Amino acid sequence: MKAQKFAITAIIFFAPLIWASSHSSASSIEQYPYKVLQDFEYFEVRHYQDAIFASTYIDAETYRRGSGNGFRTLASYIFGGNERGESIAMTAPVVMRWEEGMVMEFMMPSEYSMETLPAPRHNGIEIYEKSSVVMAGLSFGGWANDRRIAEKINELSDLLDAHGIEHSGNFQYFGYSSPTQMTNRRNDIVVELKNWE
Repeated sequence: MKAQKFAITAIIFFAPLIWASSHSSASSIEQYPYKVLQDFEYFEVRHYQDAIFASTYIDAETYRRGSGNGFRTLASYIFGGNERGESIAMTAPVVMRWEEGMVMEFMMPSEYSMETLPAPRHNGIEIYEKSSVVMAGLSFGGWANDRRIAEKINELSDLLDAHGIEHSGNFQYFGYSSPTQMTNRRNDIVVELKNWE
């Protein structure tokens, strides 16, 4: 749970910086595509399509010590820090997950394949293709913060338990909105489901 809190803090603080740098709003950029399989009252079961992600692992226990490095690493890649010096369009959402530390991810635009993406100059960036996956998603508006995200993780967990839906337990935060978007902000908590048919 400690790593979870640090991961949440990281995404809250530096996802807005990325969008500010790209001068884009979430409504005008490509988003991680999914189809709603079942709409429950407070959450959805979604089938997310295959997508390519750039990720970086942050070997730190606190936001203060690690999030700045994570931001600089991935931002450098999409803003030209690659073998072709190519700028890569920003997408949404910015993903944060944790695996004995923090992992930050950007989805790559669908125009690219694994073969056509430029290689990163930084050896701390991994490019990988994520297979289609079924996840539960709970959306909430407003400005994200540690308290609200923790509450929404607990809320989604309780809802899934109440419906007898098995999940991986590895909750992720998806941030969609730029810092310039004052209304209709979107945040998601998602988790992969087990044995969904």
